[in-house]
Amino acid sequence: MLDKNGIAKRIAKEVKDGMYVNLGIGIPTLVANYIPEGINVVLQSENGLLGMGPFPFEGEEDADLINAGKQTITTLAGSSIFDSAMSFGMIRAQKVDLTILGAMEVSENGDIANWKIPGKMVKGMGGAMDLVASAQNIIVAMQHVNKAGESKLLPNCTLPLTGVHCVKKIVTELAVLAVLENGGFQLLERAPGVSVAEIQAATAGKLLIEGDIPEMQL
Repeated sequence: MLDKNGIAKRIAKEVKDGMYVNLGIGIPTLVANYIPEGINVVLQSENGLLGMGPFPFEGEEDADLINAGKQTITTLAGSSIFDSAMSFGMIRAQKVDLTILGAMEVSENGDIANWKIPGKMVKGMGGAMDLVASAQNIIVAMQHVNKAGESKLLPNCTLPLTGVHCVKKIVTELAVLAVLENGGFQLLERAPGVSVAEIQAATAGKLLIEGDIPEMQL
């Protein structure tokens, strides 16, 4: 079973050279720490930054440099800072190749719910709705089950939707799964030490298992 950094490290392997990538709040922000050597990507933050680097070391933080989740970050040579209007112009013009988001729920049809739990205070929907409507590829980084042990991979989302039929792949502490065009989750990889039976038990939505499922290579 992976921790949050393990999930981020596995997702970093999905990042390809030359991509423009947006990292959502939560686990996705950790992906910046694990971009493979030799891979040149531009990380975009919707609060107005191109060229985001890994998190700063303790004592080297600059309070004026933050990501969309208000965490302190670093910038790389050639980075650019601008206003949110320009940032969302880039997003809506489909200039972002890959978006990595956290989620509360994902349905077997690729729907995502990640912005609100009814009855709980929410500061706003953030940029997720623009991102899921505009990104060419969306990968979700999340825990497979909630704090009550209930699956977050469902036949249908129960929480207010952020987007529909948009998620392509999911990486959790247990597995890597693809969302099939005709509905359902296809099991691609399992986390080290995790059995297929454990993944089946934690997945409420339709799960397709074909052949031997390899362990993740981190």
